[in-house]
Amino acid sequence: MERINRRSLLGAAGAALAAPAYAQQIGAWQPSRPIQLIVGYAPGGGSDIIARTIAEACSGIIPVPMVVVNRPGAGGALGAEFVARAAPDGHTLVMHGGSESTSLPAFRDVPYDPKKSFRAVIRLTRNGHVLSCKGGANPTYADFAAAMAAAKAKPGEVAHGSAGIGTLSHSIFILLERAVGVEFLHVPYNGGGPALQALIQGLTQLNINATDELGDQVSSGALKALAVASEARAKAYPDVPTLRELGYDIVADNMKGWVGPAGMADEMVTYLHDRFRQGMQTPTWQRFMERLGEADGYANGADFQLSMDRLLDSVRAAIKRT
Repeated sequence: MERINRRSLLGAAGAALAAPAYAQQIGAWQPSRPIQLIVGYAPGGGSDIIARTIAEACSGIIPVPMVVVNRPGAGGALGAEFVARAAPDGHTLVMHGGSESTSLPAFRDVPYDPKKSFRAVIRLTRNGHVLSCKGGANPTYADFAAAMAAAKAKPGEVAHGSAGIGTLSHSIFILLERAVGVEFLHVPYNGGGPALQALIQGLTQLNINATDELGDQVSSGALKALAVASEARAKAYPDVPTLRELGYDIVADNMKGWVGPAGMADEMVTYLHDRFRQGMQTPTWQRFMERLGEADGYANGADFQLSMDRLLDSVRAAIKRT
């Protein structure tokens, strides 16, 4: 009997040594080394700024360094793939909620399952996508109805820009085509910035941009906002109607938040969620949101994943009908 107990003890000790470090911490988990915060887009963009701001806000809350690592390419898919393949040990997260998770997988195969390869932790922001045209003394269109009338009158001739094929800015126009019964001319650009500049220069007639991309282009009069693809009117543009108000059930919010690899333990998700949520209450984050002119975009991990899945499903349905 004594021999069996010794063997059991030796076997248990060996298993403990062989197990990953994070498995031994379950129940009282906390990060033990720097956390990699992956951003699948270039430095200086909206996702990058959000990541760096929340990392700064949480610097006194999470007791290890948080290192923002940019892995741009393939519409955010490269960064998403990196995290999907990472160990689910709570030390690697990716900024999610954009084209890589809500649009791109509807257009082409990606090296991860947008619904199963990740464990959502928290949504940080949710802001509307604004449909706009060139502004000034004589804007291209007086309102949304005028823009749609022009598209109906000349099918395939009213040009819209996008951040690239398969991006959310592309998909929203497909949703709009299906809902209104019009056909646009799609002009893809290498990012939201170049697409926005093309609109300002008059090279295209319509564009979709997240509110955090527009800056002061609407308030200065350079652009005219026609509608917002969100559940409620944008705080920054209270006079601009939603597409739902105009009779079209299109909700395509620009969401940003943290997800990790599938398999992350509940204790890890809870720890990270609670501390990022604390960071969202700090003056650093609150000032940032005030500058954006946006309301609190918080959702817990489960609700964040559900909102991403619903948007992806609507895009896939629209693509099949095209």
